[in-house]
Amino acid sequence: MTAKPARRTHEAAGGSHHSGDIEPMSLRVACVNNEYSHDSLPELYRDKSFWGMASTQFLGAFNDNLFKQLILLLATPTALQVAQGSGKDLQSEAQYVFAAAFLIFSGFAGFLSDRFSKRRIVILAKVAEILIMLLGMIGFMLFDRIGVTGMFVVLFLMGTHSAFFGPSKYGILPEMIRATDLPRANGIFLMMTFLAIIFGMALAGALLTLFGERVWLASLACIAIAVLGTITAQWVRPLPPANPNLPYSWSCWMISKDTLQLLRQDRQLLAAMAVVAVFWMVGGTVLQTVNALGKSQLGLDELRTSLLAAAIGIGTAIGCMLGGYLSRGRVNRSVVSAGTFGTVATLAIMSLLGAQHGHLLGFYASIPVLILLGTFSGMFIVPVQVTLQSRPPREEKGRMIATMNQISWIGVILGALLYEICILTLEFTGGQRSLIFGVTALLMLPVALLYRPQDEQLADAAP
Repeated sequence: MTAKPARRTHEAAGGSHHSGDIEPMSLRVACVNNEYSHDSLPELYRDKSFWGMASTQFLGAFNDNLFKQLILLLATPTALQVAQGSGKDLQSEAQYVFAAAFLIFSGFAGFLSDRFSKRRIVILAKVAEILIMLLGMIGFMLFDRIGVTGMFVVLFLMGTHSAFFGPSKYGILPEMIRATDLPRANGIFLMMTFLAIIFGMALAGALLTLFGERVWLASLACIAIAVLGTITAQWVRPLPPANPNLPYSWSCWMISKDTLQLLRQDRQLLAAMAVVAVFWMVGGTVLQTVNALGKSQLGLDELRTSLLAAAIGIGTAIGCMLGGYLSRGRVNRSVVSAGTFGTVATLAIMSLLGAQHGHLLGFYASIPVLILLGTFSGMFIVPVQVTLQSRPPREEKGRMIATMNQISWIGVILGALLYEICILTLEFTGGQRSLIFGVTALLMLPVALLYRPQDEQLADAAP
């Protein structure tokens, strides 16, 4: 009963001025003795370990999106190819390959993140990323021989790396910081993630425009980013395993029995998981639709098409920070509602037809609408993710995040399938690709109308 009041006094005073100086030694001793407590943590904004993990996440997301967008742009036909009937849109196939790696390995990755130190897994994943990017450079050098489909092998390996990285990078947050800091930390994490998406997608278009057929030169940037991410991962403080005696079973490759039981018992968790699936189904479809709108409908080059996609990332970064700020140590139902209804409205606006290239907004007017779309999406997803991080017991957080990853990529696969069906339908009817935005608005509408998370205050507790 004495520890909590003391901690409140400390926080009310703004924290100790030297907590950042003594933090590494005190926390290392606590971790070695397996007595790690949130009471000894520094303030979030002065926590070198948190910023090390946030930087590592940023660089990993940057590399993911740079590399994937390079392949997606190469897999998207130009407006001329569409008119001639000579180009096949292979974006859905690329999404299937990337998602397959998550579905296969996320469950086992969640088991490892609970069984071993999440910091160790983060560092090993970053080392693997360097090797995969080296292989990617070789693949781009041989692109004339292997083509886009040959690069799918490297894309699968990149997805595998991300599958192992995911449960640890998100599961580590509740272990590193106080529970009341989770909304702000998630806002920062997701903001940096979507800033990485912005820069990754924009850079992909710029590099393709600059290097043309010498795409392998673009992958040098991917290698450098992977090396830098490995360095920043060293800043994360040592953490004990959450569940060092967790036994291995074959069920860990899918969804563990403990996780299934927890989802059955906790309707808030189950509802959040279902919403995550819909969110990523819509997100995967929207990304492909933006590329198709730019290259196939508006006749834009790779750079301007990537800028359209980057506009969503700018908005999402703003929305994530806004969602984290408005939540203020709690899961805020009003933030979720505003985000979902705003997402539906902006998707509907993006689907409106017009005279120029069959799209009402065109290139320039689409940018502010896409920024708003990202803003509302970011506001919406922060409280949902906080729910999935805060409600499970500490020893099951890694597996819950792994399940979230699996469900997310099931959503992405369904989104890719939906996109393929829409493209086939539009090619048969002669409709415009921007109409797919309207389909995604209809998918988000039930979430806006029905999803109401429990409005609750987050409480600090020792893990």
